[in-house]
Amino acid sequence: MADCTHDCSTCASNCGTRSKTSFIKPPHMLSHITRVVAVASGKGGVGKSLVTGLLAVRAQAMGYKTAILDADVTGPSIPKAFGVHDLATGTDGNIEPVVSRSGIKMISMNSLLEHEDDPVVWRGTLIAGAALQFWTDVVWGDIDIMFIDMPPGTGDVPLSVFQSIPLSGVVVVTTPQQLVEMIVKKNVNMAGMLSVPLLGLVENMSYFTCPDCGKRHEIFGESKAEELARAYVFPAVARIPIDPAMSRLADMGRVEEAETDYLADVFAQIARSREIKNYL
Repeated sequence: MADCTHDCSTCASNCGTRSKTSFIKPPHMLSHITRVVAVASGKGGVGKSLVTGLLAVRAQAMGYKTAILDADVTGPSIPKAFGVHDLATGTDGNIEPVVSRSGIKMISMNSLLEHEDDPVVWRGTLIAGAALQFWTDVVWGDIDIMFIDMPPGTGDVPLSVFQSIPLSGVVVVTTPQQLVEMIVKKNVNMAGMLSVPLLGLVENMSYFTCPDCGKRHEIFGESKAEELARAYVFPAVARIPIDPAMSRLADMGRVEEAETDYLADVFAQIARSREIKNYL
């Protein structure tokens, strides 16, 4: 038991912890999705949506058919960052995703609300159910890589996504602050419990480069990205600087014009991640 990987599918032991029930749900019957990557963090305000958007932009620019599932039901921000204000359409329970200027397919609660600033005042189980319906009821078509923008923490929605959607892996987003290690460890432990591979660690707001002198300043403290990546065996690591230009592009709905080279190593790991061969 000391060597347990929590991956019952590769284990011959008949121990008491063996999972007897799979909660994995297939996507819509007209969808074929090759890889699904969750972008997560143990706390809010670290830039998960920005990282999700930048990874999707890079994937689309490299020729992958890309999609974003915005699972942050009560705080959706993906459509705004891409300048997408259209409402999703559909018939007979089938939902068609909205599409960005570069062709990235996406679904978000804001794609279903009459007014973008309408609040979603639901309890946790309803919110988790809505996030899973984005997977089961949306006609995604052929997708090479889907990114899931997760809400913060390890509650109803993250647990439902990790248990019910066949993930190729997870990218963890953090910032260079003293509380970071505890937050990263929560995500690492959750991924380990549910047999989801770690693909990369992204440290957002890592540093600021002075536009006048070119000197780099670590405003929120010394970077811990490389240290944490070694400690928790992340195969790839990235540092995104504080960049007012990037923030402006997201605010203007033009995130597809933002620089994505910071995420090159993490994206390379995503491109090598496992394919989803069987949904059930």
